[in-house]
Amino acid sequence: MADEQNLDLEELQGNPSRKAQSTEDFPEVRDVPDRPRSAADLEAVYDIPVQVSAVLGKSTMQVNQLLKLGRGAVVELDRKVGEAIDIYVNNRLVARGEVVVVEDRLGITMTEIIKSERS
Repeated sequence: MADEQNLDLEELQGNPSRKAQSTEDFPEVRDVPDRPRSAADLEAVYDIPVQVSAVLGKSTMQVNQLLKLGRGAVVELDRKVGEAIDIYVNNRLVARGEVVVVEDRLGITMTEIIKSERS
């Protein structure tokens, strides 16, 4: 026999006699606020610091090779010229972009936002 927590075949097939459950049956769902609707709803998080990293590329080398590097040494990266760079926020990949020069500083233009599954 199926108890209240398990559905039998009739219930899975959409038995019309089965009462639909509402949020009244689950107060924890009813009490969850909706998503923010305006910028004012996000004011509480404006001052939270986050770490933003732009990764041009990566390379792997042994410690003895690393110790031999000196001024002017070139380290080959795993990216090609013109290839998009990865943009991380708090060590999570969130976007890809391109390096730009803004006055006398380097900057990043985001060209693609990465949508990831929430874990």
